[in-house]
Amino acid sequence: MTYRETIDYLFGIRLFGQKLGLEVMQELLRRMGEPQRGLKFIHIAGTNGKGSVAAMCHSVLTAAGYRTGLYTSPHLVSFCERFQINGQPIAPADVVRLVEKIRPVLEQVEFREPTFFEVVTAMALEYFREQGVEIAVWETGLGGRLDATNVVIPLVSVITSLGIEHTQHLGNTLADIAREKCGIIKPAVPVVTAPQDADALAVIRQTCAERACPLTVVQPPWPDYDLPLIGAHQKINCAIAIAALRAVGSESRTGILPVFPAKTDGRQARRLSYFISDEQLREGLRRTHWPGRFHVVGNVALDGAHNPPAARLLATTLRERYPGVPLLLIIGVLNDKDYRQMSEILAPLAARVICVPVKSERTCDPRELAQQFPEATICADVAEALALRRADEMAVVTGSLFLVGEALRELGVLPAETERELVLQ
Repeated sequence: MTYRETIDYLFGIRLFGQKLGLEVMQELLRRMGEPQRGLKFIHIAGTNGKGSVAAMCHSVLTAAGYRTGLYTSPHLVSFCERFQINGQPIAPADVVRLVEKIRPVLEQVEFREPTFFEVVTAMALEYFREQGVEIAVWETGLGGRLDATNVVIPLVSVITSLGIEHTQHLGNTLADIAREKCGIIKPAVPVVTAPQDADALAVIRQTCAERACPLTVVQPPWPDYDLPLIGAHQKINCAIAIAALRAVGSESRTGILPVFPAKTDGRQARRLSYFISDEQLREGLRRTHWPGRFHVVGNVALDGAHNPPAARLLATTLRERYPGVPLLLIIGVLNDKDYRQMSEILAPLAARVICVPVKSERTCDPRELAQQFPEATICADVAEALALRRADEMAVVTGSLFLVGEALRELGVLPAETERELVLQ
């Protein structure tokens, strides 16, 4: 198959829909020879911030010289962004090869047809195994307990900021959502969490107590490192990333020590433990690359905020960085998001609003979205909306990571890929 044919094949798998549960994933991995065994993981769940925390951990471990994998979703423009090793996305040729390798196995799975995310997660595990990854930073897709990524025993489990989202799958309260996220917590494995709502934190504490897991709840004062990621909330994410690395270091079987240099020679340290010096920690954080999260390109700020808590963080950052500057809000959302509350949060900041569709079958009709604002223009796509920005205003593209990916492509920041890839998210 060509790369385009491979992407079309993966797109076709999405017709099976989204299904939570581990039975298919476990059977698939058994038939593949358990590629997750022998790999080490930092497993990250949460509503907001998990991608930023993952990117920081990945960058620091890379700066320390370890062969580090990163698995995240969705992608912004290219499918290849989902699998990275030391900051390099997987090559299209390797995507083709992996799909050809795994395709016969998919046909043998008896429980049900694997979903798109299950297939992609299995591909990531196989890729990391064959490429000799020393540690993989492993982001959940949806929830935790029944998420396809929850087939690993990590070195540390991380739960970032929690909010109300995906209620049809995760529950209607923060306590319910915390229970689902706590599904990634394994017996005796250290846990790191962001500051949480009291009910959610109580669930996390109870789960850790039941499973004999040491728990770290990050607290201020927040670390003051040179971060390229914008917003006060990124200091909290930075604290989570550092605490995750330190939590792994507290285990006797391995150690990641982000502030202490190794006291043994490199070869012995590599065999026994992971060691990260303070210099490597600082350099890794400084080099963190995570596009689409308050990503500023000229007079355009792009942020993938797609739920009310993220919209509040975006609003705070906009007020801090652009006081008195007219803001053009270009917004597009998916129809399963709480876009009414997001609109209430963002509308007061905007001098003008343009509503656009997202290139997804799940897009909210921009005419319906426009009804949430006192006055809004409707455009056919984000390219048309960007063409309407004025020299004296700051454009803000938000509402969906998918929309941010479209905008980054239009702005020439990320390479243009096939239209199929843009909706394969």
